[in-house]
Parts: sequence; C-alpha cells; structure tokens
Amino acid sequence: MSDPFVVIGGDAAGMSAASKAKREDSERDVIVFEKGEWVSYAACGMPYYVKGDVEDLEDLVAMTAETFRDERDIDLRTGHEVVEIDPEREVVVVEADGDTFEQPYGHLLVAVGARAIEPPFDRLGLEGVFTIHDMDEADAIERYVREHDLETAAIVGGGYVGIEMAEALSAHGLAVDLYEMLPHVLQPFGEAVADVVGDHLREQSVTLNLDTAVSGFSGDDRVERVHLEDADEPADVAIVGVGVAPNVELAADAGVEVGETGAIAVDEYGRTNVENVYAAGDCAEARHVVTGEPDHVPLALTANRAGRAIGETVTGSPTPVGGIAGTAIVKAFDLGAARTGLLDEERACEAGFDPVSVTITAATRAHYYPGGADLTVTLVADREDGTLLGGSVVGREGAKRIDTVATALEAGMTVTDLQNADLAYAPPFSPVWDPILTAAKVLGGKLE
Repeated sequence: MSDPFVVIGGDAAGMSAASKAKREDSERDVIVFEKGEWVSYAACGMPYYVKGDVEDLEDLVAMTAETFRDERDIDLRTGHEVVEIDPEREVVVVEADGDTFEQPYGHLLVAVGARAIEPPFDRLGLEGVFTIHDMDEADAIERYVREHDLETAAIVGGGYVGIEMAEALSAHGLAVDLYEMLPHVLQPFGEAVADVVGDHLREQSVTLNLDTAVSGFSGDDRVERVHLEDADEPADVAIVGVGVAPNVELAADAGVEVGETGAIAVDEYGRTNVENVYAAGDCAEARHVVTGEPDHVPLALTANRAGRAIGETVTGSPTPVGGIAGTAIVKAFDLGAARTGLLDEERACEAGFDPVSVTITAATRAHYYPGGADLTVTLVADREDGTLLGGSVVGREGAKRIDTVATALEAGMTVTDLQNADLAYAPPFSPVWDPILTAAKVLGGKLE
C-alpha cells in the first residue's frame, strides 16, 4: 500500500489506534514500531506485581505481540526504535539490530508515552535505587526485594506511585519511610483526601516525612542510606516516584508543536500542527472539560480512548478524542481515594472561576445495614452560576462514586443538577441520600 498507517509506540494509545484502524480498513497496512519488547501492558498493575497480588509479570499484558500479528494482521515490530521523523518526505527513520532503514507513511501516530522523572539526586544510579514506569523496572524491583535480605525502604514522592509502592513494600515486611517535599501526600486530590490518607498510612506503620526534600543516596555495593537536607536515614531499597515527563523530543525535532504543558499540542482529533501527524497518550495534551484549555494528565483511559478515535479518523471517519477531567483513583492500603476536575482553589481562580467548596462525611450504606463505612466527599463549584468544577472522595468503600461527579463535569451540570440526579438507592448500596447527593445539597445551600 502507498499510504500505510505508521504508529510509533506499542502500548495503550498506539495499539488501540492500530487495532481500530485495521478493523475499519482491513486492506490498509498498519505498522507499529516499538523500541522495547513489551506491548499493550497494564502499567497501573505493576505495584501489585511487586506486592505479590499479581503472580506473573506476563499477567499484566492485555494482548501479546503474537496476537496482534497473527489475529489482527498488524505489522508489529518490537525492538525497533524510530529515531527521526521526516514530515516533508513523510518517512520515519528506524533503527533495529544495528541497521537503519526508512519507512514511508500516509498517516503517522506518535504514541511514545512518558518517562519517569529522574531528579538530580546524588548517586541515583546506585544499585537498589529504582524508578517504576515500565515492565522491566517492575521486574527488577520484584527480584531485588525477593533476592535480598531487606529491612528498610525509602519512597521518594507521595503521589500515586509512592502510595501504591508503600503498600507493596510493606507487604514484604519492610519498614517504609515515605518522603514528600510538599506539606501533604496526593497533592492533586486536595487536603481533605490527603489528611485521611496520611492518617491511614501512619496507622499502617508507614513513616511520613512531609515537607522533606531528598538530596541523594549513598552506599558501598548498593544503596544503604537516603540523604536529607540535614540528616540521613537507612534505606535498603529506594523507589523514586516524583512524576513523569512526556517524551516529546522525537516529534519536536520534526517541527511538531509542544504545548505550554510540555506535552505535544493536538486538536480535538489528535492532529498535530504537522500534516498527517497525530499524537496520543502520555506524550500528548488533551482538552480539559472544565477549563476548556489544554492539559496533560497521563492516564490509561485517556490514552486508550484517544488512540481508538485516531484509528477511526485516519480510516475516514473523523472522531474526536474526547476531553479529560483528570479523573483518577488510587488504593492506599484499606482506603480508596479519587478525584476529578478542579480542586485547587488557585488553579480554579486562574481559570476564571470563583470557587466555593464543601467537605462532608456520610455513610456509604443505610445506617442499619452492615458493612458500611464513612465516605468523605469534597465538591467544588463556581459561586456565580453554580457550575460544578470538581470533587474528591476518600473512604474504605465507595471511591468509584467519583464517576458520578466526573459524568456531571462532562455534562456541564450545576450543583442543583447534581443534587437532583436520580441515583439508585437500596440499603446494601447506599443511603437514600447518596453521599454525593448529600455533598451537592450542602454545597447548594452554601451557594444560596
């Protein structure tokens, strides 16, 4: 074929796009270049592999390379790294097995993901110091913990990775110290969630070191200590999880615009400023449904959905990639915490809103039905017109209720709209007034 659909990157966005394009146009050549050996894997499951909840690393693979090749007729080439995009000639330059060759494209998708941020710590490369952003890293951590006699663990960063890895390493009997340079963990989730999760982590014997910056590590053959501003503490293993950075260099070198967020700028169909070049997944921006502005929130559903939409678009059915609300959920030992939309007052003000918020705690089931638990709900709205801006929840059950708030954000609902939503009720599942409805009712009263 003269116009193959070429995809750079073989994970969520890339393989979703390739699969959808092949389904829509079975005669078109679809070629995927993946520089590693793993494709279509669940990065979100890696902490649970380290913990032992997932028995085999291969269990995290949603679909093998052989399945894509044999059953979906996709030309998937692992161990192939695209090192250059030439948009004028519409070719990519590929390196594999010591050779270099060119591959023409009709449409090109850049889905190269993001990488773990590596701060300028002293001796970051010391044995026993890890980031965790791909399958090989997860495998290396699991083997290191299993093969060495460890007692202490240092986790740098109190975000998703830090919280999940604290649980994973605690399950191996390690004494866990978590270091966070901000005043609380899970910063994007807001203080209400952070306070509940922080207290629970302490109950689980995780030592929280907040407002604490790490400067590096030390040890002879492998890591032995973590260095702070005015002290150092023991650490037989260390996990650095301070965020990710989108991989934009390949695209930027080809003239593709990078947005203010630092990720690749795209329109509503995932198109870049370069003709016939698209971007999706953790390397690309998306439109925030509340602010209407580009944002970068690298999460799995965003990548899968955008890739699928681009697969339709390049085969003749233009399909928007959809907006995002930054909806996220994390397990913290026995708690679930979730968030969506705008929670930070300063950011809401910068976006032109006058934010008003409430935080309530309510039962997840009827008071007389066993098994319920308290759920803390925060809702934020605009004072002027009552438009819902965001929300968070935290508790031992019911964290998936955040989906109700996310749906309300997507629909542009007001607090009154949400309060009047006809949510299901039965004693084993909810009180008559679901905690989300109760929070909306209280917030509505505050607005009035």
